[in-house]
Amino acid sequence: MWLRCVRRPRGKFDVRFYLVAILFIIFDLEVAFLFPWAISLGDLGAFGFWSMMLFLAVLTVGFIYEWRKGALEWE
Repeated sequence: MWLRCVRRPRGKFDVRFYLVAILFIIFDLEVAFLFPWAISLGDLGAFGFWSMMLFLAVLTVGFIYEWRKGALEWE
C-alpha cells in the first residue's frame, strides 16, 4: 500500500543548490552564536572578546574562500 505513495522525483536539483543551502546554514549559525555572546560580553572580558574575534576571522576567511571559488554565484 505504501509503495503507491512513493513517486519518482520530477527533476534533479543542481549541486549548487545544496552548496548554497549548506553555506546559508553555516553563516546562519554564526549569527546564532553572536547573539548570546553579545548579551554576555560584559561578563566574558577580554578573553571572550578575542575568542569571538578569532571565530569571526575564521568564518570570514571561509566566506572569502567560497566567494573567490565562485560557490556563491548562481548562473
